[in-house]
Amino acid sequence: MPLSQQPKHPWRPSIPIPPVLIPYLFLLPALLALTISVFWPALQAFYLSFTSFGLDLTAAPTWVGLANGRRLLADPVFWQTVRNSLIYLLGVVPVLTMAPLLLAILVNRPLRGIHWLRVAYYSPVVVSMVVAGIAWRWLYAENGFFNQVLKATGLTAQGIPWLTSPALALASVMVVTIWKGLGYYMVIYLAGLQSIPQELYEAAAMDGSDGWRRHWDITLPLMRPYLLLVAIISAIAATKVFEEVYIMTQGGPRNSSKTVVYYIYEQAFQKLEISYACTIGLALFLGILALSLVRLTLGQRDMAPIR
Repeated sequence: MPLSQQPKHPWRPSIPIPPVLIPYLFLLPALLALTISVFWPALQAFYLSFTSFGLDLTAAPTWVGLANGRRLLADPVFWQTVRNSLIYLLGVVPVLTMAPLLLAILVNRPLRGIHWLRVAYYSPVVVSMVVAGIAWRWLYAENGFFNQVLKATGLTAQGIPWLTSPALALASVMVVTIWKGLGYYMVIYLAGLQSIPQELYEAAAMDGSDGWRRHWDITLPLMRPYLLLVAIISAIAATKVFEEVYIMTQGGPRNSSKTVVYYIYEQAFQKLEISYACTIGLALFLGILALSLVRLTLGQRDMAPIR
């Protein structure tokens, strides 16, 4: 029989593989990539947080135990960055939880050209944070657009020091984060709104619940899982904010806009305090982990419908 006419048999491995291990074989490439790029560096950072590893990068780390932790607890700049990060969290998360829902309700209507309005709201999401930060820094400048408008309207004669005032710098950066995140969370809410049956709104209208009242009676209760999801995502993102601060203020003036992640960058790459930066990173990881566990525990029942 010619070779081309011989029956083909499916390939079988010479070593039998238990069926329970087959899914893990498919996951093995991704797990290896995660191990190399995430898990192993995280373990190294955890180890370095208990060592002294700084300016001399060629020397082996020296074990110092909890010395970096004690230094961290006594560091006033670290506690100021924690305070700034908490203010950032409390200022950004409520706005990014509720404002995108209002936008999603507005664009979730069968109007002509509504798709262009959705694109307009979503467009800041696709803009690089570097480009957005530079553009907003120009807007906030002493002779920038905002101060020019204020001077032209007579509201102020000298302009407002948006990024150079310790009282305004952090809030000015928060505005950029909110502006850039509105469209992203709007899309999440829009997907949830479009999954709500229209019959519920029709039944509510027959019962006298119409206009914005129907959103209070129907939309908000059914959108609770999405509200919780957005709150968790935006809270974790707010605690890790870096690009806006780096581009617009670099933590100034007088550390008024310096966040924990920027402080990690400053210690690791400007002062070459690698071990101390790893200690700060470990504290940030524990804080984010605690925040995630609390929110997921409190909202476990509400998250069930979107799993």
